[in-house]
Amino acid sequence: MTLSSFLSWLKRPFIFIPALILVVAGLWLLFRSTESHGADISVRVKRAAFQVAVNVSGELQAKTSIDIHGPEGARAQGIWQLKIEKLIPEGSVVKAGDWVADLDRTEIASKIKEAELAVQKADAQYTQTSLDTNLTLSGSRDDITNLRSSLEETKLQLDQSAYEPPAIKRHTELEYQSAQRHLQQSIDNYKTKLKQAVARMSQASADLQKEKQQFEALTTLFAQLSVNAPANGMVIYAREWNGRKKTVGSQISAWEPTVATLPDLSQMLSVCYVNEVDIQKVKKGQAVEIGLDADPNKHLRGTVEEVANIGEQRPNSDSKVFEVRIQIEKSDSTLRPAMTTSNRIVVSEIANTLSLPLECLHSENGKTYVYTRRSGKLVKQEVKIGAMNENEGQILAGLNENEDVFLSTPSGATTASVQALP
Repeated sequence: MTLSSFLSWLKRPFIFIPALILVVAGLWLLFRSTESHGADISVRVKRAAFQVAVNVSGELQAKTSIDIHGPEGARAQGIWQLKIEKLIPEGSVVKAGDWVADLDRTEIASKIKEAELAVQKADAQYTQTSLDTNLTLSGSRDDITNLRSSLEETKLQLDQSAYEPPAIKRHTELEYQSAQRHLQQSIDNYKTKLKQAVARMSQASADLQKEKQQFEALTTLFAQLSVNAPANGMVIYAREWNGRKKTVGSQISAWEPTVATLPDLSQMLSVCYVNEVDIQKVKKGQAVEIGLDADPNKHLRGTVEEVANIGEQRPNSDSKVFEVRIQIEKSDSTLRPAMTTSNRIVVSEIANTLSLPLECLHSENGKTYVYTRRSGKLVKQEVKIGAMNENEGQILAGLNENEDVFLSTPSGATTASVQALP
């Protein structure tokens, strides 16, 4: 039969319509079968070690480090904030004494000028006080010298008055006594003026020394605005209160003058923050499986070293979190501070137990069910669940090892027979 004769034969109504119906029905059955097959995927109940873990991201830090400080005397000079003007690139390897950063000099330079003028003023005041004191004391000494000479003359007159009439003699005695009193008063006044002069000079000297010390302190502080490394190491920027790293334009305070740190890369920690729901599970000494985001093929191991007792509010977080510090077991030359890690803290491990993916478990009226097929019939089996992790649940009763369970609600679930636990 030729193709044209076949098509002509197919166009006959009593043949074409039944054939079309058969084709449509076949396609429908095919798609339904495919859809049902794709939805009704099953997994096998396995028996193995079951781990409960807390998964949290972290950031690498050195266990110990040396801080690189800005000038620590800024607070004493009334300088509360200093801006970073220049900063060595993070990750630079430096030696002790190498330059790390420059801080803004504007405020301190202004204070140095004021201090310099204050020193000049105090020095001038000291000189003036010295001149005034010398002049005053010199005049007092001359007065005393003159009074002593006058007293000697009066003494001669008194001696000569022995041969004079009594009235003249008495007058001479009175003059002599008056000269003695004047001399003594001048001597006493001189002693007082000398004490006053010593006090004024001491005050002027103290004021001058104070202004000089202020000037020297500011000069020393000015030199410290060029920050150098206190030891060898790799420079890592310090963090501000909001968690951001300090960089050019950032401020350092008089209370926290750290610009950067020099970490000891031989001992590293992964610092992470666990939410308040999971923190009760985390204990010191628990094993941790650590992944490195920068190198997915690298797998590290660690141990929980410290768990914070007090929660904190982290930036961009609505809930309280607790800091957990994880010690990396072995040193690795490729690890660098601030690298991101994925931490799997193993909370508990149950040996030789049954488990299933969480997708297989269905809750209804406070009970948990799975769907399985027994003797060719679909069964809705009640199960008892134990521990759970992020992917699986432990099966304590209701299923046997290697039994097949559906991953999701299978077709025909509404007619499945229900099997309750004894």
